[in-house]
Amino acid sequence: MKIKLAVMFGGKSVEHEISVISAIQAIGAVNKDKYDVIPIYITKNNEMYVGEHIGDIEAYKNINKLLSQSTRVNLIADGGRALIVKYPHKAFAKDVVDYIDIAFPVVHGTNVEDGTLQGYLKMLNLPYVGCDVLSSAVGMDKYVMKTVLKDNDIPVLDCVCVDSRDFGDEPEKIIEKIESKFSYPVIVKPINLGSSIGISKAKDTESLETSLENAFDFADRVLVEPAIENLREINCSVLGDRTSARASVCEEPLNATDILSYEDKYIGNASKSGSKGMASTSRQIPADIPQETEDEIRNMAVEAFKVLGCNGVSRIDFMIDTAENKVWLNEINTIPGSLSFYLWEPAGVSYTELIDEMISLALKREREAESITYSFDTNVLSGIKLGGKKTGKM
Repeated sequence: MKIKLAVMFGGKSVEHEISVISAIQAIGAVNKDKYDVIPIYITKNNEMYVGEHIGDIEAYKNINKLLSQSTRVNLIADGGRALIVKYPHKAFAKDVVDYIDIAFPVVHGTNVEDGTLQGYLKMLNLPYVGCDVLSSAVGMDKYVMKTVLKDNDIPVLDCVCVDSRDFGDEPEKIIEKIESKFSYPVIVKPINLGSSIGISKAKDTESLETSLENAFDFADRVLVEPAIENLREINCSVLGDRTSARASVCEEPLNATDILSYEDKYIGNASKSGSKGMASTSRQIPADIPQETEDEIRNMAVEAFKVLGCNGVSRIDFMIDTAENKVWLNEINTIPGSLSFYLWEPAGVSYTELIDEMISLALKREREAESITYSFDTNVLSGIKLGGKKTGKM
């Protein structure tokens, strides 16, 4: 019998559309002889839909029409299985649409990739592919991530974390704090977004204020860190779990600007290559870097992956200061665009094999979790008496 695999994508995120592309790419690569794929689309209002056309990228050109042809659903825990049920319930109708053996979130950004969806799936007792709740949350919060990595002697740039309320109350004080710590130029970025959304470079006080205001449109906290003037960006993917992991080949994104923008990543090549997500970005694979530098980056990527407790596949982005010949870890993408399959193909791992290994890692984690005691029988409530008014409806 095939494994029921629910591929979940979309959600209330500014990276919603990129998630759709990544997920439908993944669906196309799944081994259909082994898995029965159930695409589940999550709207920008966090409503879930299934249907005949949910896995068809062409259908997303008219989402209203797509939803009208699809069925809105919820997931419920039923014993040791998660059920897909119609919503709203209709009297005398058959509610159960299907069941799920394992979920595969292919989501990007806040409210989905940051542990929110993972926590929902965990509450359903549903095994799921990829990072768990904690590693997803830490990986998404760039300030927390930097703190954890720095504590484990992994090189990251210093930063200033700025809260929107503090900036709104005393913008001059915040700018003075930043300028006392860093020389221009600096990079300003939302604390919990990917796809280069809201990121900009500030070269003076005026542009710093503008950059902060722009970043606060996307997050309530932002990071400011020194800009590397002689910069090369190198990315590396890692596959495994916290006990065993390996690194892919390295890549160097090829872009005309000193910050790889959202347009560079997803739009610039669309007319030439179609909607292929990160797979369509101009890049050099393998990166043209010295073997010693490649080894350093690949080893650091695996170490960071394990320190953060990641699972499945992640992409870790690095910065090389060519003037100082210094490597810095920039950030981790716990569910990378296109699942970074293009970094594994040169190593002889097909997209189908990559997905299969990610699912195997999720099932391994589930088996390990079953050996841990999370609850036990107790009579502690039998003799409890609370003061004050009785609870419950009278």
